[in-house]
Amino acid sequence: MDGSGGGSWLRGRRLESCLEASVRSRGPAKRRPEDAVGQRSPRPAAAADFVDDDRWITVILSVVRIVVCFLSMAATTAVWAVIMLLLLPWPYARIRQGNLYGHVTGRMLMWILGNPITIEGSEFSNTRAIYICNHASPVDIFLVMWLTPTGTVGIAKKEIIWYPLFGQLYVLANHLRIDRSNPTAAIESIKEVARMVVQKNLSLIIFPEGTRSKTGRLLPFKKGFVHIALQTRLPIVPMVLTGTHLAWRKNSLRVRPAPLTVKYLPPIKTDDWEAEKIDDYVEMIHALFVDHLPESQKPLVSEGRDVNKRSNS
Repeated sequence: MDGSGGGSWLRGRRLESCLEASVRSRGPAKRRPEDAVGQRSPRPAAAADFVDDDRWITVILSVVRIVVCFLSMAATTAVWAVIMLLLLPWPYARIRQGNLYGHVTGRMLMWILGNPITIEGSEFSNTRAIYICNHASPVDIFLVMWLTPTGTVGIAKKEIIWYPLFGQLYVLANHLRIDRSNPTAAIESIKEVARMVVQKNLSLIIFPEGTRSKTGRLLPFKKGFVHIALQTRLPIVPMVLTGTHLAWRKNSLRVRPAPLTVKYLPPIKTDDWEAEKIDDYVEMIHALFVDHLPESQKPLVSEGRDVNKRSNS
């Protein structure tokens, strides 16, 4: 693994030695000599540098990668499904086993896809917090599975149960779902998430856009993550993902070797947040993502907000 702090991301998992990928970390931690793999470029690859390759050989390779991903995920899902069933009486043990499944499976899938990955701000990756990230590709889910800390519970739309393999294990792992068609039920689900997070000292991972962007451009944020922050007083750690929309596009069965970046921003304290300012907090966090995304992933329309005002809020 070409990166400093890599051992902390993998939480000591034994598969690290056989699942090396092109990963570079940019942070204060020291680089371990044994982590260096292959020749290093003078700077991390960027999505803006990516040039698509439509040769038939790359299309075939893409199909092979997808098939291998599916079969590999089926294998790890079968193993952890048995573990989850044995742990049915212990719901919070299932959450942590679900995290371990995600660390192993997400890391393995990213290795199979082979995208160059740059990870920035890794010193914030083990904070107990509410992790939020933009969502434009299935690759986002693989990265989140791999990189969120043990003891993290997820919250997703109720339809996730119909996602092959992943959806069923998501439910077995005691992660929560929201019925977005029923506002009353959604509010109660958010309250339940907050209670679980506080009582069991958990972190939370959520996609604040509420759905996947079709173009890779950032969508407006929903308010759920701020409501949870107000109830738990946990800090918010933004995870800004770039390039994933190029790696696996919406409604496409082809994956591409686009460079990816995962950038953890410093934790945002919520101790003194006030319920009357929810809209301001949502706008502030959204503006942070806009500031750290490349032009190709920024919203096309500012939605009536003055750019300078957002930057200063």
